[in-house]
Amino acid sequence: MIKVSDLFAGLGGSSTGAEMAGAKVVWAGNHWPAAVEAHQANHPGAIHVCQDLHQADWSQMPKHDLMMASPCCQGHSKARGKKAGNPQHDASRSTAWAVVSAAEYHRMPKIIIENVPEFLQWGLYPAWEAAMQALGYSLAPHIVDCADLGVPQNRVRLFIICTRSKNPLFLTLPKMPHVPASTFIDFDAGKWQPIEKPGRAVATLERVKNGRAQFGDRFLFSYYGNTKTGRSLSRPIGTITTRDRWAVVDGDRMRILTRDENMLAMTFPEDYIKPSSHKLCVHMGGNAVPPKAMCEIITALEAQA
Repeated sequence: MIKVSDLFAGLGGSSTGAEMAGAKVVWAGNHWPAAVEAHQANHPGAIHVCQDLHQADWSQMPKHDLMMASPCCQGHSKARGKKAGNPQHDASRSTAWAVVSAAEYHRMPKIIIENVPEFLQWGLYPAWEAAMQALGYSLAPHIVDCADLGVPQNRVRLFIICTRSKNPLFLTLPKMPHVPASTFIDFDAGKWQPIEKPGRAVATLERVKNGRAQFGDRFLFSYYGNTKTGRSLSRPIGTITTRDRWAVVDGDRMRILTRDENMLAMTFPEDYIKPSSHKLCVHMGGNAVPPKAMCEIITALEAQA
């Protein structure tokens, strides 16, 4: 059984995926107490550290075989904007250097870094990549739609595979049949409201009208973005974000996705211990790595490494 660590572990998507792949999570770190508490509830066997990982004492991290890291993506993401000179985004982007620091101390054989694809356009990415290479790692970037890995969600993410090998290791990943959103929508759950009610936004009514014309009585639609129509329940949902983005329509009623539906769209197990607050759970879930995706990445890595 391989031993893994999880940097910027959040709600525990990577850790859960690693366990699904047969690994043992020995260490998890994050700066946000609420995230550490949620992670600890679901992965009690790991050592947990709650601090700015720039300041972590890596000698306290047990020896392990694989490090997973999801540095903050907000400074790279198109969804949040990447305006140069934003101090908050500059600090967010700089979290990637904690990966270098941990790798310098431990020289673990394998590392998986997850982020948004725009991470590759970061101004300091060449310097960051050179630092990893100076430590003896070859880097293989993979841009993956998690729907191809069995996640019922179109979620395009970057996975950088770092190995202590002469050449980069590009994985042969499965291309699985897409899982439809209908697999996790529960029409008996949630707080339904009439579509036609005072104060309903014109843009929402337009999306519902267009969705009905295309998909009939039952479909999804996004509150945000440029999409002016609905989305079929027979395909994966669009990207789950950190706020209530998706609504489901059933005839003349509609509602936002429930906390449980958001988590199932991310492929967290049904019995996963979730934050009690809907808002907090959606926020953490939208920042997470889909466990099923990480499971498939690790499985492929272990088969080829």
